Amino acid sequence: MDTPPQELASEAIHKFLILNRYLRQYARQVTEHGVRPREFSVLRFLLESGPATVGQVQEYLYRSASVASTVIAQLEADGYVTRTRSPEDNRVVIVELTPAGREIAQKAPMGGIPLLRRRLGTLPPERLQMINQALDDIMRLMEVQELE
Repeated sequence: MDTPPQELASEAIHKFLILNRYLRQYARQVTEHGVRPREFSVLRFLLESGPATVGQVQEYLYRSASVASTVIAQLEADGYVTRTRSPEDNRVVIVELTPAGREIAQKAPMGGIPLLRRRLGTLPPERLQMINQALDDIMRLMEVQELE
């Protein structure tokens, strides 16, 4: 017997709320380590990829250059990263972890978006396409536009 549409919709909303609560709880756990989730995301990115340009950090965050620069500036002020000009091209700024940044990146719990980024890539392409289509539907139903 098929599940009624209203029951399926309720189940989807319930799962959405669970994810929302989880992300808030995870944000609190990361904040206990002295960084915000977005900052932690950058620290994990640098830990896994090594030194990166500001542009690469921007692409990783899916944010504007100004947002990426603000996050990097805060991490630098806190002593978690350094910024240096590339010797090959003075216009390019390289971001690197400091020992303190490496410690936070290794110590803070892996979860939330950093974990999702790591694990989504292990799914087959057809599954990823289904997930993307479902997320597009949710965004449309909630009247969510892509925001900065």
